[in-house]
Amino acid sequence: MAGEPVRILQSKLGLAADGQFGPATEQALKAYQTAHGLEADGIAGPDTFLALDLPELILLAVGSRGEAVKKLQAALGVAADGVFGAGTETALKAFQTKNGLDVDGMAGPVTLQKISAFAAIITPAVVEKALSGPEVPSADSKPAAAELAKAPHKSLWQTITSFFS
Repeated sequence: MAGEPVRILQSKLGLAADGQFGPATEQALKAYQTAHGLEADGIAGPDTFLALDLPELILLAVGSRGEAVKKLQAALGVAADGVFGAGTETALKAFQTKNGLDVDGMAGPVTLQKISAFAAIITPAVVEKALSGPEVPSADSKPAAAELAKAPHKSLWQTITSFFS
């Protein structure tokens, strides 16, 4: 993976933020996960993003696992086993339809802010952060800044969901 979500993760982990998820990022992530009682799998998933205080990066979709999924399942009234499967997706799509949301079967900040169990975490400011594009630094501030400035403007959320397309 690469891009703005990786840069945000790297910055939070205290790494040079080049936007490329490589061995150094994986090693730092595993160390963080171990130190914070998370499964040290090197995958930046929803529970890790919550622990890192990066709720704008949370995306719960088929295949997601963990406590955030259990919380979603309980709120949707389905068996809370912590594994986002077909039943969770169906319940989520029904919730999205009922609440006038895009019906994509994925729970990101826009959907999660409508679920009371996530209200304290997914605030309007978090949603705004997720929907805004990356800050584009001046072209002379860093070598990569010129490349970022030339890139098509994509919101953070568009970048995250594109990994699942």
